[in-house]
Amino acid sequence: MTILRAAANVFAIGLLSATLIPSARADEFNRKTVITFSGPVEIPGVHMIGWGVLPAGTYVFKIMDSQSDRHIVQIFSKDEKTVYATILAIPNYRLKPTDKTVITFRERPAGEPEALRAWFYPGRNWGEEFVYPKAIAVSLAKVSNVAVLAIATEVKLEVEKPEVAEVVEQLKAVPIIAVKPTGEEVEVAQVVQTAPAVEVAELTPAALPETASSLPLIALFGLLAMGGALALRLLQKRIV
Repeated sequence: MTILRAAANVFAIGLLSATLIPSARADEFNRKTVITFSGPVEIPGVHMIGWGVLPAGTYVFKIMDSQSDRHIVQIFSKDEKTVYATILAIPNYRLKPTDKTVITFRERPAGEPEALRAWFYPGRNWGEEFVYPKAIAVSLAKVSNVAVLAIATEVKLEVEKPEVAEVVEQLKAVPIIAVKPTGEEVEVAQVVQTAPAVEVAELTPAALPETASSLPLIALFGLLAMGGALALRLLQKRIV
């Protein structure tokens, strides 16, 4: 009976684990994050009509798709029933991850809503640097005097359903650039760090001096052999 009870307990624990693990993995996979804004926030990407600026409130951020050099992020209502925006992003590397969600904003003139810049999921070095339409990116660059990521082609920003497949496929295909305050295009690498910097040191194997020879090494082996032979002889005498 004891064995049967133990087996039943193990089985119950196994069922509980099977119930909990998938949901944990799902959150890790899509990085579901609940975020509350205390004031209005301007967002990039394709948004639902009238929702280019999110009012103060609680929202849910999720990664819905990723490629090697870009990600697609969606912003949901608190109950996750409505998608307010589908946003193009590029992975941005940071040296020290934190145990909390980090949201950064771009500078805006006084009185205007903050502009969403990046989202870092807890415990990860890579975050999501959001890409703005070119015209908006130039205006943001002028205020902050730094280059801003931009979509190089015209994209319809307001739609009834920003979660539809056509929107996602469009964002996957659009070229991404970075723009200076002057509107001049620059390399994306000047705005985001997509990989950790690696310092490569050239290692040169040490070479022996030209005068070095193998004679000292041979002499050492000879001494070791003599010592081993002497030890064996002493051991034989003790046994006899």
